Amino acid sequence: MSKSTPPLPLTAAVFHILLALFGKERHGYDIMRQVKADSGDAVKMGPGTLYGSLDRMIEAGLVAKSDTRDPRRIYYRLTALGQTTLRAETERLSRVALVARRHLGSGSA
Repeated sequence: MSKSTPPLPLTAAVFHILLALFGKERHGYDIMRQVKADSGDAVKMGPGTLYGSLDRMIEAGLVAKSDTRDPRRIYYRLTALGQTTLRAETERLSRVALVARRHLGSGSA
């Protein structure tokens, strides 16, 4: 991932982490709970997936570590690039869903 352009398409894990961080700083366990809730339990995310993804997202400039409120927990927040990337991916997914609905609604099954 480069720090200058949104790296699309995103994996489900990265998309859901960005979504969980939109508008709120969260620590790891809170991110995992929010991803589970947002995905209706469809996206399974263990600590390895979460922290590996967060490390890559920090390197790409999508996420940053926040000030530590509790020394036992690291909080994460979206960067401006992370917000732009989340919005771009949401728009991309909307366009894909629209095309899919058109095809599926054509009755050629």
